Amino acid sequence: MGRPPRPPRFPAALLWGFLLPLTAAQEAVLHASGSGTPLLSKNYCMLYNPLWTMLPTTLENATSRSLMDLTSTPLCNFSDLPLHGMNNKAVVVQWGPCHFLEKARIAQTGGADALLVANNSVFFHPSGNKSEFQDVKIPIAFISQKDFNDMKQTLGSNISIKMYSPPRPNFDYTMVVIFVISVVTVALGGYWSGLIELENLSTVTNTEEREMRKKKEEYVTFSPLTVVVFVVICCVMMVLLYFFYKWLVYVIIAIFCIASAMSLYNCLAALIRKIPCGQCTITCHDKSIEVRLIFLSGLCIAVAVVWAVFRNEDRWAWILQDILGIAFCLNLIKTLKLPNFKSCVILLGLLLLYDVFFVFITPFITKNGESIMVELAAGPFGNTEKLPVVIRVPKLIYFSVMNVCLLPVSLLGFGDIIIPGLLVAYCRRFDVQTGSSSVYYISSIIAYAVGMILTFVVLVLMNKGQPALLYLVPCTLITASLVAWRRKEMKKFWEGNSYQVMAHLESSKNEESPVITDEQIVQQ
Repeated sequence: MGRPPRPPRFPAALLWGFLLPLTAAQEAVLHASGSGTPLLSKNYCMLYNPLWTMLPTTLENATSRSLMDLTSTPLCNFSDLPLHGMNNKAVVVQWGPCHFLEKARIAQTGGADALLVANNSVFFHPSGNKSEFQDVKIPIAFISQKDFNDMKQTLGSNISIKMYSPPRPNFDYTMVVIFVISVVTVALGGYWSGLIELENLSTVTNTEEREMRKKKEEYVTFSPLTVVVFVVICCVMMVLLYFFYKWLVYVIIAIFCIASAMSLYNCLAALIRKIPCGQCTITCHDKSIEVRLIFLSGLCIAVAVVWAVFRNEDRWAWILQDILGIAFCLNLIKTLKLPNFKSCVILLGLLLLYDVFFVFITPFITKNGESIMVELAAGPFGNTEKLPVVIRVPKLIYFSVMNVCLLPVSLLGFGDIIIPGLLVAYCRRFDVQTGSSSVYYISSIIAYAVGMILTFVVLVLMNKGQPALLYLVPCTLITASLVAWRRKEMKKFWEGNSYQVMAHLESSKNEESPVITDEQIVQQ
């Protein structure tokens, strides 16, 4: 009844990308069995419309059907029916050129018991105006052409199938775990950055020393121009990874091992230095090194090496990756500094556009219809190596049969923690500089938490991976702006207030604790 819809052109692309997942589609399991000895079987994912077809919830209650391959014929006319019939068969046809409901009507007339539609690219959800096809009663489902080819190659030509839809867990605990990890990491990173700022303000009283420290800090400070260059580099790296993934993935893994081991050391060393006991030192080339820090560095390197060797071990390697990832995010939030709110707006705004483009727009550019961001997260073109740039938490469904359909782990990119975390860190430093009782810091953390909750709500409603920055950036930027406007500090907040020594902060700090030396600050 017409050709399948062509990918809509921009600006309809965004609207189509949002509305397509809202159709009444649901994943189910296609259990395929061969006829050889030993008996081979394999599970595949399929999509069906539960408003049209009711499927059993267990394999034992599912009906066994013989599979018939009619992908070589369009099955758009009754003349396309095979001469030997298709009684009680599950027929596989290709998508197009006519509507799949018309194919189902013809297949049902020919005696078929079910219709499977194979698509060459991504899944098209089984939707349409079924009121024109009230006579169609057979089950209709969609499978990928890749899975169908694998089915024939693995199980042979004589295949039987069973279709069923196992019950899903009502609650996904991984969302809570991801939420806690992200919010705590952002809060700790911002607080750590504020502590260092407080020590800077308390120890630097001489004008020349203040200017010298200011110059040193510029090496880890993002100016507006640096922000733009950084975003351009991110875009170039994303494209290079997409086309040269099988080589560059190992470069990223090596960089992650080195950077995360150093970050883990910095995080743990800051805690260990607070412990008064066990401060034995050894002297080498006129430099004193604490023995416990030597053992700590060995431990951090060992953790990174163990992860690198066993990174594809699904049962426990994710724990090490998350530990290293959290340390990596904490260290970057503490180290990288945005000098003012203007730089925050530029960085978060550009990366929001970057995130939306690579998630929602690139599916209309790539040949297979998948977004570049999703492809890189899953490993494009069948690569088994994954980029270690996400927090991973396995789902309970990982251990069930539905793992063929659903992503068995929940993912949150490091960027969704680090980028808003830089804004939270700036808010904390501004609180320290102006003595504003942490109002910016607390409000930005609450805004980040609200943005994460909003991300999860949309994820559940749309049943599709979301670019978290799409919700985190507006929540955090708007909240910080409102607080600054309400306190009549917008100009100061926009331009920054770096290295302004508050007299009352300096005096109170000197009264409560001894002065901290420059060497101790550098160590932190």
